[in-house]
Amino acid sequence: METLNNYTVGSLVAANFKAAGVFQKFGIDFCCRGNMTIVEACSAKNIDPEQVEKEVFAVLNSGEQGTIDYNSWPIDLLADYIEKTHHRYVTERIPELNLFLAKICRVHGERHPELFEIYKHFMASSEELSMHMKKEESVLFPYIREMVESVRQQRDLEQPHFRTVQNPIAMMMGEHEVEGDRFREISELSNNYNPPADACTTYRVAFQMLQDYERDLHTHIHLENNILFPKAVEFEQTMIN
Repeated sequence: METLNNYTVGSLVAANFKAAGVFQKFGIDFCCRGNMTIVEACSAKNIDPEQVEKEVFAVLNSGEQGTIDYNSWPIDLLADYIEKTHHRYVTERIPELNLFLAKICRVHGERHPELFEIYKHFMASSEELSMHMKKEESVLFPYIREMVESVRQQRDLEQPHFRTVQNPIAMMMGEHEVEGDRFREISELSNNYNPPADACTTYRVAFQMLQDYERDLHTHIHLENNILFPKAVEFEQTMIN
């Protein structure tokens, strides 16, 4: 690979997830906005693309994946993994974070009014992300599994009511963008999850939980936007052709 100019940020992370660490270091969104090239992403943030490319090259040439090679998984297995790992994580963490955020708003909200904004954004995100996951679990993921099963059993696949997998995927990607914007706002309001000097233990734990939640969400969206969704579209095209 002589140059990375023609590769999107998302595709580079899909090839080796350790590249995500480089993009996170420079504040480059590899999940919701992973369709940009390094040059485009750096231009938007006024960053030197040569430095970013140099560090990404070092990761890609290290020969170390540093994680599971999700890019090689069958799409039905990847859908199962996302649902059982990342969807479950979100479902379990939402009530915990609601309790912590509500408590620090009560105790610290007068001195730190930004906490109310953080809580408001998280509440909106938790409600919409829960509905988003239900749509994936009831519509998109079952169709992905059905595509794979129809090929396995060598039988015709009935056309879904949404006509092509590209339609629900476009909707899911749009909703991912909304959640990405929300958490960028939460990150800014929380000073990148750095609690103030007068923060109590609960305050600090809440911010750490929020940061962990955002990191999991980035991985979650990356697996869908940059790996599962493109592969599902390609899989459907091979069935049609």
